[in-house]
Amino acid sequence: MARYDFRCRSCGSTFEVERPMAEASDPATCPEGHTDTVKLLSTVSIGGRATAAPTPVAAPPAGGGCCGGACHAH
Repeated sequence: MARYDFRCRSCGSTFEVERPMAEASDPATCPEGHTDTVKLLSTVSIGGRATAAPTPVAAPPAGGGCCGGACHAH
């Protein structure tokens, strides 16, 4: 089962619905009984813990852009 967040356009309340992924796009009725609702985009959370710090990314070489500056010689 997955959880989906909805917002009611009639009363403005935000609520959560738990349902199978196959029913993700089905309409939902708010707790107040309104049917004019919209499904909200939400972030996905995956359980677990990070065990190491991310590897730093090297900075690109200074100056030059795409061709190393040779195409802009004066």
